[in-house]
Amino acid sequence: MEAYAVNAGFFKLDGGAMFGVVPKSIWDSLNPSDENNMCSWALRCLILVDGDRKILIDNGLGDKQDKRFFGYLYMHGDDTLEKSLGRHDFSFDDITDMVLTHLHFDHCGGGIRHNSDRSGYEPVFKNATYWSHSEHWKWATEPNAREKASFLKENILPMQESGNLRFLDDGGTIKETDGIEMLKHASMPGLSFIVVRGHTEAMMLPVFEYRGRTVIYCADLLPSAAHIPVPYVMAYDTRPLVTMNEKVAFLNHAYRNDCVLFFEHDRETECCTLKETPKGIRMDTAMMLKDL
Repeated sequence: MEAYAVNAGFFKLDGGAMFGVVPKSIWDSLNPSDENNMCSWALRCLILVDGDRKILIDNGLGDKQDKRFFGYLYMHGDDTLEKSLGRHDFSFDDITDMVLTHLHFDHCGGGIRHNSDRSGYEPVFKNATYWSHSEHWKWATEPNAREKASFLKENILPMQESGNLRFLDDGGTIKETDGIEMLKHASMPGLSFIVVRGHTEAMMLPVFEYRGRTVIYCADLLPSAAHIPVPYVMAYDTRPLVTMNEKVAFLNHAYRNDCVLFFEHDRETECCTLKETPKGIRMDTAMMLKDL
């Protein structure tokens, strides 16, 4: 299997929201904020090439929302998903499988666009199967008041309307390992998925083997390396205490198995290994995926 990090751009979110109960005097040294307390975050996706299959994991924000929407997010930098895929000689039409860790707008917005006459919406990846989790799909399409602003129907419903939507838990097998829920599906032989429920219901973290190492795409369980300490939980999480328990099990599992963590939102650190310290498990060595 080949693997390539692809950046869909950078955006800004409030540092206090991203670090929850951690005070600014601590988090500002980890990800310095601007005069509005906004920190810069990556939209780092991943493409896996397995034979004829080209599997994209998450797809960023896209560009179909209005100026008011993007006015809150301060998109910056020159990267787009299309340009980043092109650097590896891939196009949107090459993607055979679009795996979505969850359906918050910064993870799935780039998968749907306006159709040619702007009368509706269509999949960006016209040759791809879109993969989600049925429990999360229900959660996203019948949203709670806390997450409603993150689940945009124009990002989500066109996947189903296209007929290209499938669920990884439909016919998948679930196994518990080290207190972690692990999902496998016969259609994805090179991947397994850790299912977590603290950030949002049934978020999936893809796990794959690459150059002799086990790599885990951390999505929003650990949006950055700065979120490795267990109490560093986003205010966006629906069940923060569940997230903390999930982080303990996840970090213990990843450390014992010498896994490499791949960060979706860390502006500086793409991947890292872990080490045990008197304060708990922490980042050991930072690296690029291509350097494994």
